[in-house]
Order: sequence, then C-alpha cells, then structure tokens
Amino acid sequence: MSDNGTGDSDRLSARDLTRAARETIGELTGYKPEAVTGMQWDGENWLITVDVRELARVPNTTDVMGTYVVQLDERGGLLGYKRERRFVRGSSEDHR
Repeated sequence: MSDNGTGDSDRLSARDLTRAARETIGELTGYKPEAVTGMQWDGENWLITVDVRELARVPNTTDVMGTYVVQLDERGGLLGYKRERRFVRGSSEDHR
C-alpha cells in the first residue's frame, strides 16, 4: 500500500486484522481460537468476532464454546474485547 501522507500505509489488511484478533484472544484468555466468524467496521474501529473452545467435552459436539468480539484500531492495536456469548458446539443458533 502506498502512503498518501495520512498514514494509510500503516493500515492492516483484513487477513492481518483477523490474525491479530485471533492472537490477542489466545493470549488474553488462554483459549485456542477456532474460527473468525465476523468482521465489521463500526465507523471508527474494527470489530472482529472469534469463536474459541472454552471447555472440551466428549463427544466434542458438546464442547462449550465462547464467542468473543475484539475491538481493534486500523493498525491492529487492541482497544477492547468482551465475550458475547457461550454455547454448546452442537447447538443451533438461538432465534431471539
């Protein structure tokens, strides 16, 4: 990417942002990230949704999963994170 004088060359690609979110969740929670399930620009920051396995069970379809939202700036800097929900891996989406 070329720098147009506004610092745009410091912006990360979508791939790099999702990688940063996965690494951040892994480091902060100790859980291994399994999938990035969402990426959204809220007008100021990136919101990256990451699913992790919080509790392994047998069979694995009953594992307890957590969905975390990581808030990053355009350079991949952490602004915040929170767990949005917990669910059993084999369960279907709840319809509210």
